[in-house]
Amino acid sequence: MTHHTLARRAAEAAGRLLPDAAGPGRVLRGVDRIEQFSGADQALDRIRDVIRAAPLGRARDALHGRWLGHPAHPLMVQVPVGSWLSAAVLDLFPAQRRAARTLIATGLIGAVPSAVAGWVDWAELHREQMRVGAVHAAANVTALTLYAASLTARLRGREALGRALGMAGLTAVAAGGALGGHLAYRQASGANHAEPIPHLVSPGWHPVVGLAELPDGQPVRRDIEGIAVVVVRQGPQTVHVLAERCSHMAGPLSEGTVRDGCLRCPWHGSVFRLSDGWNVKGPATAPQPAFDTRIIDGRVEARLRSS
Repeated sequence: MTHHTLARRAAEAAGRLLPDAAGPGRVLRGVDRIEQFSGADQALDRIRDVIRAAPLGRARDALHGRWLGHPAHPLMVQVPVGSWLSAAVLDLFPAQRRAARTLIATGLIGAVPSAVAGWVDWAELHREQMRVGAVHAAANVTALTLYAASLTARLRGREALGRALGMAGLTAVAAGGALGGHLAYRQASGANHAEPIPHLVSPGWHPVVGLAELPDGQPVRRDIEGIAVVVVRQGPQTVHVLAERCSHMAGPLSEGTVRDGCLRCPWHGSVFRLSDGWNVKGPATAPQPAFDTRIIDGRVEARLRSS
């Protein structure tokens, strides 16, 4: 068999794996099958319930990344991934054995808090996202196990085995990272689902609803230029308007509950201040777009509030 034939067959095999004009390819089809696989849903539900019931207190919002303005997990994983990738480079230089061990140990330590943050985020996802997230986590646990075994082998003087286990661990990390990218960019896990609103609503005042149509203290869905908003009347002349779809996972805020000047999302419990849309409580890490309001001849008008 000639080198040309081998190269051609390799290219054909790669073409079957990756997307092309004919379709998504085997890799994306495989991920799609993970999204649709329901056989482990009961087990995933039990894990989700345990995570939600954990007494984390204010640490839960910190793990979600509310303090950062976006999920903290992608930032935290830079420590283990960067450490392990650097260790793989140092494995090319025998004189850097101690440094490689140090980096592997650093990655193992850094993987723990990043995994905790990831699981806390995972427990507030949609069903299809949870399925992909579970496989993502399994790949990362595999990597963690392989790197722990790699460090153990190195400390016992079995450098060749340690390097081999390290490369296997890096392969698992790459697979987990690819699934993490699918979660973030294909399935929009962790994205701000309210971000497009400022780009869709034109400047200026817009008619919303008659004041008499609004029940006091109850969220009501209305539209501004075809964009859904939630309207809440509080008292005779006070009306609040926020974007309808929750910034966390696009939950319908008009089906939520109002309490203490805030609106709670019915899906995952994110709490937004009615006066300005601030995300008082997670898992939402981004505030809700808010509108200025005025009442003209008994009609409520609103305009998007500039930041």
